[in-house]
Amino acid sequence: MGAHPHGADAAGKVELAQVFARHGAAYLATHRLAAVQQRALRAIQVCRTAALGGHVERCDACGQLRYSYHSCRNRHCPKCQALAKERWLAARQAELLPVPYFHVVFTLPHSLNALAQGNPRVIYRLLFEAAARTLLEFGENPRWLGGELGVTMVLHTWGQTLSQHLHVHALVSGGALAPKGHWIHPRGGFLFPVKALSQVFRGKFTAGLKHAFDSGALVLAGSTAALAEARERVALFAALRAQPWVVYAKRPFAGPDQVLQYLGRYTHRIALTNNRLVSFDEESVRFHYKDYTHGNRRKVMALDAHEFIRRYLTHVLPRGFMRIRHYGLLGNRAKRHKLGAARAALDAPSPERVPTAPETLEAFWLRVAHRDIHQCPHCASGPLRRIGVLLPRAHGPPR
Repeated sequence: MGAHPHGADAAGKVELAQVFARHGAAYLATHRLAAVQQRALRAIQVCRTAALGGHVERCDACGQLRYSYHSCRNRHCPKCQALAKERWLAARQAELLPVPYFHVVFTLPHSLNALAQGNPRVIYRLLFEAAARTLLEFGENPRWLGGELGVTMVLHTWGQTLSQHLHVHALVSGGALAPKGHWIHPRGGFLFPVKALSQVFRGKFTAGLKHAFDSGALVLAGSTAALAEARERVALFAALRAQPWVVYAKRPFAGPDQVLQYLGRYTHRIALTNNRLVSFDEESVRFHYKDYTHGNRRKVMALDAHEFIRRYLTHVLPRGFMRIRHYGLLGNRAKRHKLGAARAALDAPSPERVPTAPETLEAFWLRVAHRDIHQCPHCASGPLRRIGVLLPRAHGPPR
């Protein structure tokens, strides 16, 4: 998997795996990483290479051989998200209601970044809980709706330059199911006032954070060690309460197709995809980013290779942490019953039954790319048949 002199492969493409292969060992030797970060770095480096093994196929028509290697399936790998995303979207399609949906974003102040780095599971959980409870309470309030919303949330921890930017994207039903069973539509296409959402969100998060401090749930070390002192915590909370917290709401989507497009963009997105990489060398990595402060202009950033890896690994989630969560009508406990009641209130037909078996890789490529992965790409006529297994090994395909 050698790199081109300019940091690209023979086809001119740069991959995160190449960056990790070139610089990963040196980074591991000089940095202390959590086990989940080590697993992600190593998995991405060997994804779809001979190191993971695979199989060899031969075309019945022209005799061409094709070597196929296994995927790492790590959720932070840029090569392993497409099929997972499509399978997830297929399941979500049956849960959409025939109502507008709103996109609301809740963002934490950057002053909490250091605390989150040492306590990601606690801070991320508090972010989900505060944002979800804020939305559900506004939905239950008769001043706004007076019923139960359907909410899907996805956690993002990054900005365009791989810096830490902690926020959740929420997809919120335009309306709510009333306790008496009818559907309550928002007034004039308006959901909730963002300033009021911001204030309640801030209050709920800071209350949860105080409880985390008081119960000893937070690890305080390095740059956060001073927060073990009561006066430092008082100063932190005073600063958090003094600043406005960012809550952003977009106009509602036009229909279910737009909702699914939104979900596809946000749910399985990772910190940086391969198509944003420009080049790398022995010292640095260059990648595209959008400069939101200057009209979303597309620019190129160069980072020291170790700083690039550090930033990327900052966004590796704790093991088993669910970055997509559902609330209200979509909560797992009574989702089927509540969605059925919502459809009845909206006089909407039941969705087509979703197959219980997940979509196969073959069916996925045929549907999305109109490509039969069993057809020979060389002659485009003969079928490929598996003729052998490739055991995991340290180097490329057998000669």
